[in-house]
Amino acid sequence: MPAANVVVIDGGVVGENAIYMGLGMAAHVTILDRDIDTLRRLARHFGPALTTVYSTRKVLADYVVPADLVIGAVLVAGHEAPKLISAEMIAKMAPGSVLVDVAIDQGGCSETSRPTTHAAPTYIVDGVVHYCVANMPGAVPRTSTFALNNVTLPYILALADKGYRQALINSPHFRDGLNVCTGKVTNKAVADDLGHDHSDQLTALSA
Repeated sequence: MPAANVVVIDGGVVGENAIYMGLGMAAHVTILDRDIDTLRRLARHFGPALTTVYSTRKVLADYVVPADLVIGAVLVAGHEAPKLISAEMIAKMAPGSVLVDVAIDQGGCSETSRPTTHAAPTYIVDGVVHYCVANMPGAVPRTSTFALNNVTLPYILALADKGYRQALINSPHFRDGLNVCTGKVTNKAVADDLGHDHSDQLTALSA
C-alpha cells in the first residue's frame, strides 16, 4: 500500500510538529511555505524525507488536490487567516481525503472551513472530511496547560518583579503581544484591521 500523501501549509510551530507526526507515520510529507529561510531550515532539519516547496496559488492547487491529508497551519499574527484553499480545490480532492484546518481560530484557511467542537469535530464537504475544531489543545487540557505554563512563566515572573510597564519596555518579545496601551492601539495589524491609528508601543508605555 502506498504511503499517505500529506501536505502541510506553513512551516511554523504547528506545521513543524505536523511534519514530525506525518514522517513518524511513514507518510510522504510536503511542506508549502513562502518563507525561503523557513523552507531551508526545515530541509536541513528533516533531510530528504521531507519535500519542501515554495508556495504559490498554482502550487497550492497542484499539491492540495491530490493530497490524502492537508493540514492548514497558517497564522498571520493580528490578522484573519488568508483563504488559501478554495472551494474548487476541495471539490477536486478524492472522496475520503481530509482537511485539518488548524487556522480555524483565526477564521480558517479554506473557503469551506467553519468552526466545529470537540463534541462534533467533523463534517463533510464534497466528500472531503473537514476537522476544524476551535481550540484544538482543549482536547488534552492537562498537557496543554503544562505546556502553556512552561512558556509563559518567564513573562509572569517579569511582570511580578518589574511591573507591566518595565517588563514590556525591557522585552521586545513581550511587546509583540501588546495590542492596546493607555487607550492607544499599539499593534499595527490590529490597528489596520479595525481602522484605528497605530501608536508606537514604547511611546505609549512611556506616556
